[in-house]
Amino acid sequence: MAEHNRLGKEGEASAVAYLQQKGYTIRHRNWRKNHLELDIVAENEEEVAIVEVKTRSNTHYSRPEDAVTPQKIRRLVIAADAYAKHFQLSKPLRFDIITLIGEAPHFTIEHLERAFYPPLF
Repeated sequence: MAEHNRLGKEGEASAVAYLQQKGYTIRHRNWRKNHLELDIVAENEEEVAIVEVKTRSNTHYSRPEDAVTPQKIRRLVIAADAYAKHFQLSKPLRFDIITLIGEAPHFTIEHLERAFYPPLF
């Protein structure tokens, strides 16, 4: 497995553990429909969080959250809409980003709740 794939999988596993520690229930990991994907779908008592996970070994070139571009946001919103319709969700959705920097198991984790809102199309 390529190094960046290993780092990404470790980061996602750490993000899941972090969310569970914060009291979230994990509904799905790597949910896919056709060409759409959601990294983590987590739920608390009030809402469902669509969580994009970005893992980097360092920030020498850019911050992980900078990889969530407007095009990526559009795709996440479309995927979240498909997810909400498929599972007939009644709770409101929000969009979070979890960034992990470093190496497992010593990541620095930052949880950006409501990192963005769906753009108007």
